Amino acid sequence: MSGDWSIVWPALAAGLLVTLTHAPLGMQVLQRGIVFIDLAVAQIAGLGVVFADWLGFEPSGVGVQIAALAAALVGALALNWTEKHWPDVQEAVIGVSFIVAANVALLLLAANPHGAEHMKDLLIGQILWVDPARLVAVAAASVALLWTWLALQPRIGRVGFYVLFACAVTLSVQLVGLYLVFTKLIVPALATRGYARGRLAACYVLGALGYAAGLGMSLASDLPPGPLIVCAMTAFGAVLFALGPRVARV
Repeated sequence: MSGDWSIVWPALAAGLLVTLTHAPLGMQVLQRGIVFIDLAVAQIAGLGVVFADWLGFEPSGVGVQIAALAAALVGALALNWTEKHWPDVQEAVIGVSFIVAANVALLLLAANPHGAEHMKDLLIGQILWVDPARLVAVAAASVALLWTWLALQPRIGRVGFYVLFACAVTLSVQLVGLYLVFTKLIVPALATRGYARGRLAACYVLGALGYAAGLGMSLASDLPPGPLIVCAMTAFGAVLFALGPRVARV
């Protein structure tokens, strides 16, 4: 694998854009106790991508993006409804939603000769092959989502949170894959949960370090970047937690 900067900078930029929105949303996910919602909504968005591909839409076309966002919004709003009516079993409902969406995607890909490759891309992403031209639109959408969350969070309510979450996950899952979406949402929030001040900044630093280290190791070893970023970010998160303030035991 070439160490050409033209390959590295779009991948790092994509990772930083995902970090921009996922750090504050991850803190909210952890606070709400719905840790696996990102996996479920990301998988449902991925199901939208697979369904659009099954219908014959161009992989990078507008139809695929609409299908992914529509699926994520339907899934997120459905989970909002279940949280309101069955809060005691919300985590179980989220788990069932994830596994059903994953298996429907597998069924749609069963007759596709490239089905295994599509599923691999959905899970671990292809961050090294991000189209730089696409990053402009992703950056604009990410800034808009972050501004909306930071400006309206006190008044946005549960439905607003689920809608913003669905939009953010739809953007990120096609850039970096399902595993990195989960890691970026949960690991920084978990590692900094004892921080009273500077928590969001610490999440951003952790995310940037994880992406940079993982990409660097990938270029040096020719191993896939997604799993290396997951491992690097988790290792940095463990160090950050160990060096940070203690969490009070309840």
